[in-house]
Amino acid sequence: MDTKILEKLLEDVQQGKISVSEALERLRTLPFENLGFACVDHHRQLRQGFPEVIFAAGKPVDQIRAILTSLWGRSDRILITRLAPAAAEALARDFPEARYYPDSRAMTLNRGEIPDQGRGLIVVISAGTSDIPVAEEAAVTARIMGHRVETLYDCGVAGLHRLLAHRSLFRQATVFVVVAGMEGALPSVVGGLVDRPVVAVPTSVGYGASFGGLAALLAMLNSCANGVAVVNIDNGFGAGYLAALINRKD
Repeated sequence: MDTKILEKLLEDVQQGKISVSEALERLRTLPFENLGFACVDHHRQLRQGFPEVIFAAGKPVDQIRAILTSLWGRSDRILITRLAPAAAEALARDFPEARYYPDSRAMTLNRGEIPDQGRGLIVVISAGTSDIPVAEEAAVTARIMGHRVETLYDCGVAGLHRLLAHRSLFRQATVFVVVAGMEGALPSVVGGLVDRPVVAVPTSVGYGASFGGLAALLAMLNSCANGVAVVNIDNGFGAGYLAALINRKD
């Protein structure tokens, strides 16, 4: 439940449009609703500014649908991450408002126009095209949270002229999300060029000695560039969420 819905509920009680008992019934699921297999956190938007996000990996479609139904009844914006195409197709039949993003395997639902929550621009950069799914997860996350996002893809260190061609855009950014696999050098390069926070995202892209993204993770953790923070391997969602918090107006 977000603040607008709660304010409307209280106003309806004040104006006599609904009874106190009816309002209590609507608030009964705060702070959470127990579905048996999941405890849906309806208080999260009031605490943190955005509803609980559904992590779909490993969940049957029926469980995802039940959680989504519970959240959608009390929130105007929903994000589902790591959602398989078959599950997305099944959910779309019940939720026509849903939009699925195949590259990132994310689904969003929103009622009306998303309010602008940002004070500037988030720039998401990927080193290679193989890193795009993780970069897209970051971009989708930040956008559903109400932030402007620009993406720059395939700008890795094997051809730095591709990155430097966009330096005019760098001056508009409040925060950067930089996604890279292989040796994970790109966040350090970006961090050495800008005076804004850089959220580094290692990906599992790479040959054997990349160890499923561990090489990139360690390289980013050991960056000598200032202002670089690192999230977990392939965690585009975490990077997009963090960038949104940094870019938030209040």
